Amino acid sequence: MSVPASPAQPRMVLNRRQKAAVIVQLLLSEGEKIPLEALPDDLQAALTSQLGEMRTIDRDTLHSVVGEFVDDMDSIGLTFPGDIAGALGVMDGHISPATSARLRREAGVAARGDPWERIAGLSADRLIRVLEEESIEVGAVMLSKLTVSLAAELLGMLPGQQARELSYAISRTGKVVPETVQRIGLSLAAQLDAEPIRAFESGPVERIGAILNFSRAATRDDVLAGLDETDAEFAAEVRRAIFTFANIPARITQRDIPRVVRGIDQPMLVSALGFCTGVSTMETARDYILENMSKRMADTLREEINEAGKISETVGEEAMNAVVSEIRRLVEEGELLLIAEDE
Repeated sequence: MSVPASPAQPRMVLNRRQKAAVIVQLLLSEGEKIPLEALPDDLQAALTSQLGEMRTIDRDTLHSVVGEFVDDMDSIGLTFPGDIAGALGVMDGHISPATSARLRREAGVAARGDPWERIAGLSADRLIRVLEEESIEVGAVMLSKLTVSLAAELLGMLPGQQARELSYAISRTGKVVPETVQRIGLSLAAQLDAEPIRAFESGPVERIGAILNFSRAATRDDVLAGLDETDAEFAAEVRRAIFTFANIPARITQRDIPRVVRGIDQPMLVSALGFCTGVSTMETARDYILENMSKRMADTLREEINEAGKISETVGEEAMNAVVSEIRRLVEEGELLLIAEDE
């Protein structure tokens, strides 16, 4: 006598939230790492609550949910960020800083998502102002959320006493709750996003100094004299930012002279050194260069300088600017360090 087959059990009917919980539970049980922290807080809470409410589902229902999920994934051709914060992240570097800052302010992007990702992407020059202006406790939280290399760079930019106070304050952040860290991050991100975008990357002192570096000596002296009359303090800052041929003995070490000379065409170097005759500060720079290279090369240059005779002002100024340009290039590429000028 045969036993009649039991009727097939109907599959469970699940809503979309329950199906999402099934997929998450399946992936987690397989040891997969799912970036659920990227979801908004309310969705994380809803998903967690749904997982807590469910008990078991039959195998057929599991297969059906997984099949539907795979079909949905296969049908997707392209995904988009989903919100303005994600869109700004994708467009970073492709739109102007001014447009990016305006969109962040208008959409309140700093108030959403993880503000520490936004903060960690800023330059050390912007973040150092936070450490200088905020309390030690806020600074300690910020350093704790940054990468080790960036935090170390910021500490190195601070005076010793403040760096020590911040380091000690980090030891007291162990009991700070996540909500407090989040609030601090949101506040700092909003504060940084509210800063106006500067039209120029460098300050006025650096810009004027760079222009005067390559101006004719007479023009440079005339401008500095005018600045002395208008704003003596600003003029002093500009003078410290300027590096000219005459500054070489004070700002370039003796061992670095051969490195500078190697990058300059010999005729250009002859013109620069030959133009120095008759001006005491320039002659000092000329002698400093000649005395700190090989004797053979120095003797050759002296002979060529004598043969060249008088160098015109136009040629001489151009040649000295070429020497200064080579020094600037070496400094910008990290191959040369200027000696700090005593104020």
